[in-house]
Amino acid sequence: MIIPVKTNASNYEVHLGENILEDFSKRNKKKLENYDQLIMISDENVWNLHESYVRKNFTAPFNLFLVPSGESCKTFESYFNVQSFLLQNGASRNSAIFALGGGAVGDLIGFVAATFMRGIDFYQIPTTILAHDSSVGGKTAINHPLGKNMIGAFYQPQEVIYDVHFLKSLPLSEVKSGMAEVIKHSLISDSEWVEEFFQITSLSNLEKDQLLQWINKGIRVKAKIVEMDEKESNFRKYLNFGHTYGHAVEAAIGYGKISHGEAVMIGMIPALLLSEKYGQLPKGFAKRFYSLANRLEYNFEQILDCPFEQLAAYMQKDKKTINKQLHFALLETIGKPFIQVVPVDAVRLCDEELRQWIREGK
Repeated sequence: MIIPVKTNASNYEVHLGENILEDFSKRNKKKLENYDQLIMISDENVWNLHESYVRKNFTAPFNLFLVPSGESCKTFESYFNVQSFLLQNGASRNSAIFALGGGAVGDLIGFVAATFMRGIDFYQIPTTILAHDSSVGGKTAINHPLGKNMIGAFYQPQEVIYDVHFLKSLPLSEVKSGMAEVIKHSLISDSEWVEEFFQITSLSNLEKDQLLQWINKGIRVKAKIVEMDEKESNFRKYLNFGHTYGHAVEAAIGYGKISHGEAVMIGMIPALLLSEKYGQLPKGFAKRFYSLANRLEYNFEQILDCPFEQLAAYMQKDKKTINKQLHFALLETIGKPFIQVVPVDAVRLCDEELRQWIREGK
């Protein structure tokens, strides 16, 4: 499958399929030969799992640098270390970087590529379900202790090579993290698609063809919105559904201690409750969705150790907060998102309702 992404900055393609890394190497043989150097950046876990597959199918020669696994790579230290590696190895404006890993590696390397010598080519080779979202659209960033993704740039890749071969090794925790973003894409785009998720009982035995179909649809939702709004001035904010509260949960619990997707799943419950209040979402949908998330074994109890005042402080630092007003992506109805300024007290009431559900075990 080939999914085009068109922005003001560049046009590129997402290639989605199984065992397509070799095809990429053959298809781009001349282009890869024209770079003076190829640098593959991966994290330690991904490389340990997939080194033999990559070396066999990525046929062009490359230099390798490994960064810490997961969200812990999105730091000033990792950013500096990668930049230093590039300089020490003579990389130039005619070099290209390949981000092999999950969303965190993609975010880090995209930001490195955007800023090394004011910008060099980079390619995304995502290895997680979650990265179907983060690898498309050109958002790149590292974290600051005071907030997630606070230092970054919009910088589009040359191509996204989404080889689902890499998904075979994913633990259930990563499947759950990635599927949260897939489900988010359904909520903001298609009511019939949402109902498909209410029919499943577990994420541990998803059929390959079904997963591929959902990933394809998720990427197309993301690509369409990015085409309308590359730099998040209006429509792209819809992609933040569940993220305002979710990012606060992620920061409060600690980056890397909860997966991004699990935090987003938690964050979608207050967003749905607010959608019942400010939109026309049927009363009770948030509770129904909460029951689905529980059935799929998302862990909500983690927020009981996070006082709302702590979450509110992080939400006030969110990039989407303007003049100290919280801007939430909400749903008028399923498939029709909108942006709403929401008072902190309204979020507090939703937070209290969610905590009550958790305590009651419902």
